[in-house]
Amino acid sequence: MAYNFSFDFSKMSQSFFKEIAKFAENGKINEKIGNATNYTIKKFNLDKITGIPITELTTVIRDMIDVQLKNLVYREAFLKTKKRAIFLPHCSRKYMDCRCKASFDPKMSSYTCMACSSDCLINKATKMAKKKGYDVYVVPGGSGVRKILEHKSYEAILGVACTEEMKLASKMLEQLKIPGQAVPLTKNGCCGTKFSLETLEKTL
Repeated sequence: MAYNFSFDFSKMSQSFFKEIAKFAENGKINEKIGNATNYTIKKFNLDKITGIPITELTTVIRDMIDVQLKNLVYREAFLKTKKRAIFLPHCSRKYMDCRCKASFDPKMSSYTCMACSSDCLINKATKMAKKKGYDVYVVPGGSGVRKILEHKSYEAILGVACTEEMKLASKMLEQLKIPGQAVPLTKNGCCGTKFSLETLEKTL
């Protein structure tokens, strides 16, 4: 399930995302999540910069903080694992038409990046993850993750997605007792979505 509105934080400085992580690490939002969210929105003038209403911004920021908290909770268990997979969103491909040469496996509901565009975000992320020993899946949605996990066995999962999708995936991983880490999209939508490669590299 995706948000019923669009956002684009891809032009925000890294200090914005560090601020989100700081709140989670300090545990401030356990008691004052509303205050932390409002503080972040005001500090970075998010409503003016993005043009998104405060109510919708609040939803995204709270979800981002929640993702960071869960990353902290499962980080130690995640780092102790060896067999890991990463799930990347197919909507972050440079091209969403025949110019993208990725092959699709209907059995696994996943694309395999063929590295056809050097400046493609998925190509860069795939290379980065493979160097770290990850199995890489480029999926159309959350249902594809469950399908893959029914066929493959992994000790840990890293997902790149909209925070709304991550909340659903988090519940699934908790049921399967698999530690996970998440990298949220900085720009959502049906195509041209974005995420931070710097954040991904640190999380890997």
